[in-house]
Amino acid sequence: MGPGRSRLRTAPFGDPLAGVLLLLALLAAPAASNARQYLQVFVKQPYLELHSGPGRGYPVFHVVARDESVDVLFRRTDWFKVRTERGVQGWATQWDMLRTVLADGSPFTFNVGERSGFTSHRWELGAFAGQYGGATLISAYGSFSLNSQLAGELSVGQFLGKFSNGVVGDVGLMHLLVPEWRVSPFLMLGTGVIYLEPKATLVRPAQRTEQTAYVGGGVRYYLARRFFLRAEYKSHVVFTKRNQNDKVDEWKLGFAFFY
Repeated sequence: MGPGRSRLRTAPFGDPLAGVLLLLALLAAPAASNARQYLQVFVKQPYLELHSGPGRGYPVFHVVARDESVDVLFRRTDWFKVRTERGVQGWATQWDMLRTVLADGSPFTFNVGERSGFTSHRWELGAFAGQYGGATLISAYGSFSLNSQLAGELSVGQFLGKFSNGVVGDVGLMHLLVPEWRVSPFLMLGTGVIYLEPKATLVRPAQRTEQTAYVGGGVRYYLARRFFLRAEYKSHVVFTKRNQNDKVDEWKLGFAFFY
């Protein structure tokens, strides 16, 4: 440029653009830092039911198909609030969420050792003391939950009586009427066997094994953590080889825990 001409100095094109980008990044940083990362789980059952609220009284309004995913937003006792891939939010039961898997295929696990676990869990073990046909009874049982209200049970016990001793074994189903109640009643139905060893002073009667069937009911009472009380009654019918059926009443009370 010749003399008398002023020289215009401008910053390179990239400098103001870089400044604007930096400002936008600084403004967006708080929003990015506040974004939450939710756990993603996948449905492996035919479908996952979503309720409109955290309770059985709320209707099912949406289902999530097998192999679709949901984000776990938060948990309230034995209910999980989730969000589907399409943005639908609803509540799923703890039992249904136990049957979902993580992205790597491993089961979705969480603590069920509190009150929520009493409502819905997999296994129970317990021990009882009571009476079987007037004889002193000691027994134990194990239970596997098929869903939150139905379980398969196996029990074994030994009784000591005035006229005979014996061993009893039962297998059957237990139906919980209101599993979410702290004091929850239940009904039972099943079959079993009884091994009798009669007592005698002069002539020793023959030992025998008979088939049985039973109906019954009881109540569970949640104590704390994984422990609860269980009281139950069974009415047994013993099918004897003499074609003369006997009735035996069984009462017992004990402690149990779930996991």
